Amino acid sequence: MTTPCPISFELFPPRTPEAAAKLPDVACQLADAKPLYFSVTHGAGGSDQDGTYETLLTVVRSCGIEAAPHLTCIGSTKAKIGVLLDRYREAGVKRIVALRGDLPATAYSSAAPGEFHYANELVAFIREQHGDHFKIEVAAYPEMHPQAPNADADFDNFRRKVDAGADGAITQLFYNADSYIDFVERCQKAGITIPITPGIMPITGFANIVRFTAGCGADLPRWIKLRLEALQDDKPALLDFGLAVVSRLCETLLKNGAPGLHFYTINQADPSLRLCANLSIATEARA
Repeated sequence: MTTPCPISFELFPPRTPEAAAKLPDVACQLADAKPLYFSVTHGAGGSDQDGTYETLLTVVRSCGIEAAPHLTCIGSTKAKIGVLLDRYREAGVKRIVALRGDLPATAYSSAAPGEFHYANELVAFIREQHGDHFKIEVAAYPEMHPQAPNADADFDNFRRKVDAGADGAITQLFYNADSYIDFVERCQKAGITIPITPGIMPITGFANIVRFTAGCGADLPRWIKLRLEALQDDKPALLDFGLAVVSRLCETLLKNGAPGLHFYTINQADPSLRLCANLSIATEARA
């Protein structure tokens, strides 16, 4: 028996002509799983906002699925963000993933340069300029943002984004279900009721998952790391192990009330589709 589960997929702007040529096919393969939407990220420091826009149009034209651009405010101005929001609205966008963005290497504090310093300010600006036109997703960090001074400060930052008008949240990747469950329970006790969707990264290799988790401050449990290291020269066995680990994670999350799953695809269809098939996910019909 299948379980209805809203899902979404993240894509990023392709970096080569060859990758750009493959993207429509990848998007269409993923579209067969009937996601609610695709999110479209961009380069560090907002370097790829034009790429975000073009990728968004490619996704919509290729498979007709809603696409939500990642919008970062770091180092930007209200005028520039206003132009981007108008551009997305004219393109039919109805959902935004609102983020602070990565601090430049030369930053001396956690406050971002520019007219916006934190994501809650971006959320408030979107609401001021466009009311309820956009559904706004923000980031959540079950294991704490790597630049936060402590867990309480990080939670306060999240609460400010919610208070500013966020409709939902997508978490950073994680492999410890308890971190998500505890974070959601903390939100409930604080009166935060927006849906918090787990961000899921399929495991497809040893080196890349170590790099991803280290880069975002996520914990890779020692037993998983050791097994992946032992299997790194046996790709089929590693993929099967990764599928089993992440499938169990997803099952635990859904059993504990997760409102859906957001897959970080790295512009590959097969790993996320294998997970969906393994979980027997029947996605809800798109509105």
